[in-house]
Amino acid sequence: MELEAKGLGVIPDSQVPAKATRRRFTVEYKLKVLREAERLKRPGEIGALLRREGLYSSHLAAWRREREHGALEGLGARKRGRKRRPERALEKRAAELERENKRLRKRLEQAETIIEVQKKVSRLLGTPLESEGDGGKS
Repeated sequence: MELEAKGLGVIPDSQVPAKATRRRFTVEYKLKVLREAERLKRPGEIGALLRREGLYSSHLAAWRREREHGALEGLGARKRGRKRRPERALEKRAAELERENKRLRKRLEQAETIIEVQKKVSRLLGTPLESEGDGGKS
């Protein structure tokens, strides 16, 4: 929202944005600023460049380091976040299989308990089960 003052033209809105956004710089931009900074020789010129571009001296230091390590040549946007570790995937899969094994063992134990109860009820009622004569547990 902009307000007009008497004879002063337009006054910009002084409200601060709700959430700051992180700036992202392209490889081309970084290299352009580094080349320009290297051409500057007189005292105060690099400071003027940084103010004009809205940068900090730490940006230049980090970008120089990236360039020395070859991170800026031929590299587009870098993937952010943790790097994938293949051994971590194996650990995760093993833990998942162990949980499934534990769950299935518990279900097997429950099923065996139910079968035992059915056999006992059958004996008490005097109605033989078909599987008892076929080598089932007694």
